[in-house]
Amino acid sequence: MGVDNQKNHLKAYGITYWVLSKELKVKWLLNYQGGAFLLPDTENIQRECQIRGVSFNVISNAKAERILEEISSPSQNMEAVVLEKAPKIAVYTPKGKLPWDDAVTMVLNYAEIPYETVYDEEVLNDGLLLFDWLHLHHEDFTGQYGKFYGSYRASSWYIEEKKSAEALAKKLGYNKVSEEKRDVALKIRDYVVGGGFMFAMCSATDSFDIALSAEGIDICEPMFDGDGSDAGYQNKIDYNKTFAFKNYRLERSPNVYEFSSIDMTTKRKVPKNTDYFSLMEFSAKWDPIPTMLCQNHTALVKGFMGQTTAFSRDEIKANVLVLGENKANGEAKYIHGIKGKGFFTFYGGHDPEDYQHRVGDPKTELDLHSTSPGYRLILNNVLFPAARKKKQKT
Repeated sequence: MGVDNQKNHLKAYGITYWVLSKELKVKWLLNYQGGAFLLPDTENIQRECQIRGVSFNVISNAKAERILEEISSPSQNMEAVVLEKAPKIAVYTPKGKLPWDDAVTMVLNYAEIPYETVYDEEVLNDGLLLFDWLHLHHEDFTGQYGKFYGSYRASSWYIEEKKSAEALAKKLGYNKVSEEKRDVALKIRDYVVGGGFMFAMCSATDSFDIALSAEGIDICEPMFDGDGSDAGYQNKIDYNKTFAFKNYRLERSPNVYEFSSIDMTTKRKVPKNTDYFSLMEFSAKWDPIPTMLCQNHTALVKGFMGQTTAFSRDEIKANVLVLGENKANGEAKYIHGIKGKGFFTFYGGHDPEDYQHRVGDPKTELDLHSTSPGYRLILNNVLFPAARKKKQKT
C-alpha cells in the first residue's frame, strides 16, 4: 500500500472487505509499506485482486513471520492489527440522492464494499441497531435546509427538497422539520453511545453537534419553520451535549451560507495550490486506533472545500484527537473521538478530489483517482470496526 507498489489503493480496501466477508481474518500492518494488508493466500483471492486491478505480492510463511517479527520490535513504530469481521455499513442519505452527491457513497461503490441506505424513518425506528458503522450524508440536522436559502430559495430543487422534508416530518408526527431532525440526531447519538461507529463529512459534522447543543431551543428563523427563533438563543446553547465542538457562535442570518464559527471556510487564507493538511503521527503500539485512521502512502494530503471545510482548532474539545491539520491556518481537517462505548470521526470538506464542488457539478471519476490519499482516509474508517480493539492510551 505504498506510493509506488499499489496501482489501486481504493479497491485494495474492497478486496480486504471481501476477504473478511468470507469469514477469513486479515492483518493490517500499520505503518508498514503504507499500511499493507496481510491476506491469506488462495487462488480465489489472487484472482479477485487481478480482476479488480489490485497489486499484490505472494510471500512465503517464513517471510510473513519475519515481517511480523520486524513489526513487533519495540524499536519500530508499527503494529499488526487483526481484522476479524466485515462490518455492516449504513449510509444515512435521503431517498433519491445520486451516489456522486456524497464522497463516501461514491468510494464505497468504487471499492465494491456493500452498504445499505437509511434515513429518518429507519433511524427513528431504531434501525441503526442492525449496523456496525454509520456514515452521515451532507445533512443539515438543524432544520435550516442546508442554509441554502440566500442563494437558492427560488430554485426548483430547493423548493422540492423543502416540501419533501416537511412532508416526511409530518408523516413522522412532527410539526417542524427542525424538531424531527433533532430527534434523529438524538437517536444517532444514542447509537454511538451504545457502541456504534459514526463517520461524518462536510455539514453533517457541525450541524449534528449544533442540533444536539440546541435541544429544546428554537434556533430557526421564520422562513425555515414558520415562526421566530427563541430570544437570546446563543446563550442557551449547551456545549456539554456535543461530541466534538465547544464555545462556537451560531450564524443567525438565513442569508449566510454558514452554520457557525466552527467552520473555517470564510476564514481561510490558503491558496488552492498550497492547500494541504498534514496527518499526525501516533504510536502504533500504544495508540493503534488513531494510527489506523491515519494509514496512508503520504503524510501530506491535498485540501478540499465544502460547506464545512475544516474546523477551528480553538472550538474543538480537549478530549478530541486531531488526526489531520493545517497548522498554519489554525484549522483541523480530520478529528476523532470516543463517545460512551462508541467512536466518531469528523472529516471536513465535500469531495477529496474535487477542490470546490458546487451544486450541479459533474461527479468525480474515481478511476482517475484510484490512489487518492484523501479517499483512503474515508476507507480507513470503513475498516475500523473490523479491528480487534485494544485500549487506547493517549
